[in-house]
Amino acid sequence: MSTILVVDDDKEVVRLMRGYLEKAGYAVLTAYNGETALHMIRRERPDLVLLDLMLPDRDGWEITRIVRTDALLAQTPIIMLTARVEDANTIVGLEIGADDYVTKPYNPREVVARVRARLRIQQGLPEAAQLPVLRAGDLEIDVGRREVRVDGRRLTLTATEFDLLHILTEQTGYGLTRQQLINRALGDDYAGLDRTLDSHMRNLRRKIEPNPRQPIYIKTVYGVGYRLERE
Repeated sequence: MSTILVVDDDKEVVRLMRGYLEKAGYAVLTAYNGETALHMIRRERPDLVLLDLMLPDRDGWEITRIVRTDALLAQTPIIMLTARVEDANTIVGLEIGADDYVTKPYNPREVVARVRARLRIQQGLPEAAQLPVLRAGDLEIDVGRREVRVDGRRLTLTATEFDLLHILTEQTGYGLTRQQLINRALGDDYAGLDRTLDSHMRNLRRKIEPNPRQPIYIKTVYGVGYRLERE
């Protein structure tokens, strides 16, 4: 679980952002002034800081400068929050080391999305927005969010079921051998029984097919493996 430090002298803003971030699955720390924020950054080492620019003691610019010149803290992502909209402020904030900049009033959901995207970059993961949404007929696979929908209805898949469907969707219209599917979804060193793959496919069909006995999406290629139909 990533930890986010929210720094703002407006306690209502802090309360609101804390609620949205915790709902998104993050642990949240809070501070209402710059001095406390610096103390918590040094002691708690949060994964990301949401930092208000205008604070009653040390402002956001000063805190960012201090963090960026400390070798132990320099890689901490910082997203600045401010009511000052001048372009010069944005440029200064980014030049001294802020990773992103959000102007008040803002949509808390947008801030959470910025946090999520920044943490993906920091952790070396691709951003969800850069990953494809794959489609076959009424079947939609959002690779970044690992979500699957049929006719707009979200399905609950296991990790292996999602991986198998993702692999098939990448090669829509082409038959993949059982060994190809096993290697890519279960790992090259998988030493289990072949029928494990068939069990996963049966479960997958139960979830995505209107009639699993007469599948329209996942077809069996006899003697080979499976194929996902284009339409």
